[in-house]
Parts: sequence; structure tokens; C-alpha cells
Amino acid sequence: MTVIKQQDLIESVAGALQFISYYHPLDFIQAIHEAYQREESQAAKDALAQILVNSRMCAEGHRPICQDTGIVTIFLKIGMQVSWDTEMSVDEMINQGVRQAYQLPDNMLRASILADPAGTRQNTGDNTPAVIHMQIVPGDKVQIHLAAKGGGSEAKSRFVMLNPSDSIVDWVEKTVPTMGAGWCPPGILGIGIGGTAEKAMILAKESLLDTIDIQELKAKGPSNKIEELRLEIFDKVNQLGIGAQGLGGLTTVLDVKIKDYPTHAANLPVAMIPNCAATRHTHITLDGSGPVYQTPPELDDWPAISWNAGKGARRVNLDSITHDEIADWKPGETLLLSGKLLTGRDAAHKRIADLLSKGESLPAGVDFTNRFIYYVGPVDAVANEVVGPAGPTTATRMDKFTDMMLEKTGLIGMVGKAERGPAALESIKRHKAVYLTAVGGAAYLVSKAITHSQVVAFAELGMEAIHEFEVKDMPVTVAVDTNGISVHQTGPAQWKEIILKRKTA
Repeated sequence: MTVIKQQDLIESVAGALQFISYYHPLDFIQAIHEAYQREESQAAKDALAQILVNSRMCAEGHRPICQDTGIVTIFLKIGMQVSWDTEMSVDEMINQGVRQAYQLPDNMLRASILADPAGTRQNTGDNTPAVIHMQIVPGDKVQIHLAAKGGGSEAKSRFVMLNPSDSIVDWVEKTVPTMGAGWCPPGILGIGIGGTAEKAMILAKESLLDTIDIQELKAKGPSNKIEELRLEIFDKVNQLGIGAQGLGGLTTVLDVKIKDYPTHAANLPVAMIPNCAATRHTHITLDGSGPVYQTPPELDDWPAISWNAGKGARRVNLDSITHDEIADWKPGETLLLSGKLLTGRDAAHKRIADLLSKGESLPAGVDFTNRFIYYVGPVDAVANEVVGPAGPTTATRMDKFTDMMLEKTGLIGMVGKAERGPAALESIKRHKAVYLTAVGGAAYLVSKAITHSQVVAFAELGMEAIHEFEVKDMPVTVAVDTNGISVHQTGPAQWKEIILKRKTA
């Protein structure tokens, strides 16, 4: 009988979570590189280049791929011949591993987990608890699949209870555009079919742990209905033209994964969960011989890709910016930002709204007049860093605050990721403001443009506090101009038409 020691499980989980925080799976890197080589949309190709450069930087520097270091999900299979040498429960051991991983001084990971989610929403401080799915199976080993799932992609999860005669492909094709770009495409779609509502969601999540192999499947051809569905959905989704970061392009998904389970005759449950450009997962097996450590990949496995803004990039001084200057910016244009900008996410916006509704002033040091706000919750700095990885969060979550911010604070511009909704677009147009995007999945690269950082308000909110960043040549794209024209609408529409014409030619 195999004996698994308490510390062996804890160390194995902690090491694996650290490992996936800075090493992309190599199959993902290869798939992104293939997409980069095929891409014809310059905006999408630029985004893919930043993702690849960021990935190599993280592998070299052992720092997080994305500032959102995820909610930990564990699929645990415990052999029936395993016994435990421990004073803790399995859940407690897993969570101790998570705690150690996320609080490692050499590579601090962001604590994003909030207790009392419908009430006080207090940060647990160490990213626990993990979401754990446990099975008892034949054998004498413990198999663990670990993933760290970002909130932006998790927020785009979808579920439907179709009629048995309905088309799964039609539902996916109709639903993916409603997910917007907050899941940071290109990524992977995990689909669960069958079982019950909760089973379908678990199947979809578990499918995301499989190796990317859609190109091999295309080459050999399908051998069953599930493989036929994968190929059909893969083609239909990429024909939507959504592209990298939702800017329009040839590649929206790198693979489609499907798991199924028997279901009731009256039901067809279907779940869909996307994985983003910060795909993070690995597999470990404990056999009683001690802790399991990951084998680092060779840096030569990363493609030799460089990124620069190009000759057409416009340099912008944020410290002297005016409404007249931003009126000239065009959707899709690349900017390099320098100067000071304030940060703020959901919790900070809620605090600001509460203060303004009471007729109170904003905290000292928070003046948005003719300034830009960056939607970000950075990772804590380590060693001599100014700030840890600091990529953008999904801007649509701030849409309900946009009119208030533009009307009452003097704000003239915002930086985030993904599209803005109709109300935000109308407000941006009415106030002659702009919205810019940074690349989701390039957080470490973005952080290198930040030359100074200090918390100026709401320090108790942790990563959601308001910081003031000073940046130098921070790369962004004009996503919405002062006329309310959105590249997230024009780009995909243009590329969907291009792809359709090629298909019918």
C-alpha cells in the first residue's frame, strides 16, 4: 500500500502552482506561434507577438504570465490502495500548498479570492480556498491536475439546457460572440455535454486540461461524433473573425475540447468555458516516493519573436494631454503612453461612487481631471521591481461607472481590455473621451513600462487599491475614439467578411 506523506502533497501542490504561474504549457506556446505565423490582421499579429514575448520573459524571470494569477482548481484522483501519513484532511493539505505557493517571497502571486461573496467580499489574503474535485479510483497513486483560472475568462462561462433535437454547433456559434473579448482570445474552448447541469460544467472545465491537438485531428480526420463536433466548432468559431483580443483576425480559438457523459432522455445539457491567453495547468502523480517537482522547459522551446511598436506608433504625454489631442486618435492606432496615470478596478469605482453620492470629495492624491485611469490589479513587487505584472482587467465590468466617472471627475480616458458595452460607448461619445486597450496576457511585458508606483487611496483594498503609476512608452491600442467608434465592432466585422469571401471564392 502506498503511503502519501502530508508534506509531500503540500510541497508538490505548491511547486506545481509556482511552476504554472510563469511557464506556459509548451503545446500552448506552439499553437500561439502557429497562429502568429498565419495571422494577417496587423492588430491581432501585434497582440500575439506581445503574448509570445511576455511568455518568454516570464519563463526567464520566473514571474507571473498574468497579473490575475487565478482561482486554483484541482482535479484529484486518489487510488483506493493509498493511505495517508497526515494530521490534515486532503482539502487542508491542498489549501496549505496553495497558501505556500501564493505567498512565496521570491515570486509573490496575487491573492484574488474573496470570502463571503454575496456580502462583505473580504480577500482571504492567500488565494485559498481552492476548488477541489475529488474521486476515489482503483490504484495506488494520487493523480492531480492543477489549473489556475483567471477571472476574466471564467466570467465568460456559459451553460444551456438544450432540447435533445437542438444543434450544439448552432448554440456555440451564436453564443461565442456574446462572450466579448474579456476572455482574452485566442484560447481554448472547453465544452461539456450531458450528465446534469453541474456535471456538464465540470466536464467543460476538466476538458481544458487536455493537450492541444486540433491540427493533428484535422490532419487525420475525425473517428467519432465528438471529434466531428470539435472540428466543426473550431472552424465555425474561427470564421467569426473575432481574432486575438477581439480586434479582428483569423484565429479566435486554438482548440476545442469536448467531454461528454450520459444524460437524461429529456435533456441536452451543454456547458462552455473558455481558457484565456494565460492558460495555466499541469499534471503531477504522487507514488509515495516523495514530493513531485516539475521539469523546467528549455528556453529554446520558445520562438525567437521580438516586439516593437513600429514606426507608426504615436507617443503621448499623459501629463499634458488635452481633449483636443485625443480627438485626433483613430480606432486601431498604436500609442505609447508616458507620464502619470491612476489605476482603479471594481471596488475602487464603488468607493468613488459612494463618496460622490454623498457629496464628499475624493481622497487626497486622487484627481482625475484631464487624466486616464488604468483598470488593473497588479501583482505585488518583488526584489527591485517597481511593480509586479500589471496587465489590464476586463473593462466592461466598469461600464456602469463610466458615465459617472466621465461626468463628475474630469476623466478623459480609460485603459483596459476587451470591448465596452452600448451605454459606455454612448457615454464615451457624449463626453468626447477615449478608451484604450492593453494586451491581456502580456502583464509582465506591460509592467516593464511602469517606472514608478505608489498607492494613493484605499490601501485596505489590496490589489484593488488606487495606485498612481508613472509609465514610459506603455503600449496600447485605441479601442474607442471620441466619436464612439469601437475597434471591437469594426475589426471582427471586417475579418468575418474577409473569411466568408475566401470560403465562398
